[in-house]
Amino acid sequence: MQLDLQQLIIPAGQHVLLNNIDWASFEAILQELGEHRASRLTYHQGVLEIMTPLLQHESAKELIGDFVKILLEEQNYDFNSVGSTTFKSVTMKYGIEPDQCFYIEHEPQIRGKDRLDLKIDPPPDLAIEIDITSETWISTYEALAVPELWRYDGHELHIYVLQEGHYVQTEQSLHFPQFPVVQAIPDYLQQTKVAGRNKVMRAFRAWVRGFL
Repeated sequence: MQLDLQQLIIPAGQHVLLNNIDWASFEAILQELGEHRASRLTYHQGVLEIMTPLLQHESAKELIGDFVKILLEEQNYDFNSVGSTTFKSVTMKYGIEPDQCFYIEHEPQIRGKDRLDLKIDPPPDLAIEIDITSETWISTYEALAVPELWRYDGHELHIYVLQEGHYVQTEQSLHFPQFPVVQAIPDYLQQTKVAGRNKVMRAFRAWVRGFL
């Protein structure tokens, strides 16, 4: 009997790995599950991961995304936040849906587009992954040539910058080199649990302005 993916029940915070999934099957699964779903998919050379995030995951994703937007807004950068858009490469057999991602330098190239195709469009300039329940396959982002990747594990922020096709972990962001975001963002995330979102966002914006 053929598996119907709509029958899969994946509790929040859990993930399922499916082996020996060819590219055509991956494309069919994306089509079957559709765009309006809670699960996140990652495809890595024949292995498909389906993950259903926790509330903690989704909250951190939104808050870190908001911090990045403040950093960009205060520096008057045009940008496009494209969320969990599916990025895939048939030639390299990779596909991923970031928790958050941003076009910054390459925003003009994708401005006004409703669909992205990595055969002609650049990858996002910055991707963010919340690795609370499962760990991101960094090699997927390397293959897609995303210049900067942030991983938050629930306690610490880790920054990876692409150099000669491979990620190097660094304390300094490629896009925000003057800001000590590795220390600051986890601190401000913790503050939201006590002070609430709006108060902390105002404080973070003031912090950013202090560097400008």
